[in-house]
Amino acid sequence: MTAPALPAPDPERIAALDGDALHRALHERVEAAWRLCREVHPALPRPRVWLDLRGRSAGQAHFGRGGLRFNPVLLDENRLAFLVEVVPHEMAHWLVHHLEDGPRARPHGREWQTVMRRLFGLAPRTTHRFDTGRASPAPYRYRCACREHGFTARRHALARRGSRYRCRQCAQTLVYCGLATLEKPV
Repeated sequence: MTAPALPAPDPERIAALDGDALHRALHERVEAAWRLCREVHPALPRPRVWLDLRGRSAGQAHFGRGGLRFNPVLLDENRLAFLVEVVPHEMAHWLVHHLEDGPRARPHGREWQTVMRRLFGLAPRTTHRFDTGRASPAPYRYRCACREHGFTARRHALARRGSRYRCRQCAQTLVYCGLATLEKPV
């Protein structure tokens, strides 16, 4: 594997950015990755960029919308790793999809891995290691015989409308206990 093709951002500068400046830095990183991809595929369209992804995913190449989606909470909490790893990961998906056989390629298959290694000079990791606690909160508490479970607002709404959920360990139906108290970090 070669050295990373995109220069690493200055960690101190990235840490000092406010929200708007961090979002601009993300857009600049996407632009740099897109220019690098155009060296091997000149017809590659420029992806649009959204910061509207929620939950545990850090990023998503969304071909139907014509661009890349990123999780603003995970970006803010993992600034340097996000810019260095997530942006090339999603841009590799964007590039592979726009190759001749791209729509038939497996999402993290040989083509994507080759782009990650040879073009971006990065290990082709399929998942991130970010703490997703704040990005994917589960504030609704449910209980069974063996433990407490956290539900998201969507799953809680489904349960309120009659969907029944059972614990995978004890098979007991989960019962609503109330909202969890969100502890603030010290």
